[in-house]
Amino acid sequence: MRHTLYICYFGLREPLVQTQVIPYLRELAKGGMRVSLLTFEPELHEKWLPDEIDAEKQAMAESSIEWECLAYHKRPSAVATAFDIFVGAQFISQKIRTNGVDVLHGRSHVATLMGALARKLSPAKPKLIFDIRGFLPEEYADAGVWRENGMIFRAAKRVEKWLMRDSDAFVVLTEKARSILFGTKPPEEFGYAAETGQPVEVIPCCVDFEHRFPAEIGPQAIEIATRLNLQDRFVITHIGALGGLYLTGELVDFLTAAKTVDPSIFALILTQTDPSHIISLLLGNGFARDDFFVSKVQPNEIPAYLNVADAGLSFVKATYATQSRSPTKIPEYLAAGLPIIANSGVGDVDDLIKREGVGILIDRFDRSAYIAAFERLKLLGDIGEKCRETAKTRFDLETVGGLRYRRLYERLFCNDGR
Repeated sequence: MRHTLYICYFGLREPLVQTQVIPYLRELAKGGMRVSLLTFEPELHEKWLPDEIDAEKQAMAESSIEWECLAYHKRPSAVATAFDIFVGAQFISQKIRTNGVDVLHGRSHVATLMGALARKLSPAKPKLIFDIRGFLPEEYADAGVWRENGMIFRAAKRVEKWLMRDSDAFVVLTEKARSILFGTKPPEEFGYAAETGQPVEVIPCCVDFEHRFPAEIGPQAIEIATRLNLQDRFVITHIGALGGLYLTGELVDFLTAAKTVDPSIFALILTQTDPSHIISLLLGNGFARDDFFVSKVQPNEIPAYLNVADAGLSFVKATYATQSRSPTKIPEYLAAGLPIIANSGVGDVDDLIKREGVGILIDRFDRSAYIAAFERLKLLGDIGEKCRETAKTRFDLETVGGLRYRRLYERLFCNDGR
C-alpha cells in the first residue's frame, strides 16, 4: 500500500479544511491509499487540549486518515512563515525516513515548498504533487497584500518556478489555469502537461453530497425560515469571505438594485469575515434590520441555510490571478438548487453558466446591469432540479473530485517500477 502525506498550511478546524480537504482524503483512502494529513494549527497550545488532539486523531483514523499537526505562527508574517516552512520541512523529512512516504501532496505553494525541501533533505525521494489552489503571488498583489514586482512578490515567483520544475504532478482548479500553465493538447491528452508530460488534473472545488447535502435537511431549513421570518421573501444569499478580492460593495449594490425591483428581497450573508462593514453598508442603503441576516455559521449548517434561499451571489474581482479560482460557493449553491448570479472573468464560471444555463452573468458593475441581471434571473423560473443535476455532473466529490485525484495518483506511478 502506497503512503501519501498531504501537507496543508491551515488548521484542521477551518471550514476550508473540513469541506475541501478531509472529504478528498477520504476518497483517496477509499482507493486503497494510506493517507496522512499534516496541518498547522493557530494557537496550538492555547486552543487544543491534549485530550482534544487525541480525540480528533481517533475520529480521523475512523476515516482512514492519520492526522498530525504543528503550530502555525502568524507574526511577523514573512519571518513566521519562513520558520514554519523550516520546521515543517524537518518534520516531513523525519516522517519520510520513519514512515516510508511515497507521495508528498502539497496544498498550494507554502505546503508544496515544505515537501520539496523535505525531499531534498531525505535519502528517499517520494513523488511530489503541487496542488495549485491559485496563482498565489498574483492573488496577493491583486488583494493589496504584496506590492507587484516587489521583493516578496519576486521571491515567491522564483519559488513557484522551482516548484513547477521540481514537482512530479499537478492539480489545478480550472481549465483556464491548465491552459495558462501547461498549454493545450488534444482533448484526449488533457491529463498531461503539453511540454513535459507530467500528469495534470483539473479538479474544481467539489461537493460532498453524502455528508454535506443529505436529504433530511428539510426540518432545519423550516426552523431557519421561521426564525428569520422568510415567508413571502425572495432570499438572495452570499456565503464565504468578504473584502479583498471578494467584492463587498458591489454585492450590496446588487442587492440594493434588486430591492428596487422586488421589495421582498432578503439578504442572507454567511461569512467568517467581521460582519460590521457589510451590515453598515446594508443599513446605509435602505435595508431595515429585518431585511437581512449576517452571521458566521458552522460548515454543517450551511446546506440548511442555503435551502431557504432562492439565488446565490458570487462577486469576485476578475484578474489574471482569479482565472485560476474555483469558488467553493458555486457548487454549493447548485447542490442546493440555487441559480447563480456571478460576474464574468473568474475561473470557469463563465463557461459553466453559459453552457449549463444555471444562472446569470454580469459583465459590468453598475445599477442598470444589476437590474437587468435580476430581471433575467426571475425569468429563469424554477430551475432548481437543473442546478442540482449540474452540481452532480460537474462537482460531485465521489464521481469528479475523488475519481480525478485517484486517477492522478495512478498516472503518477504508471511508469514507476514500484
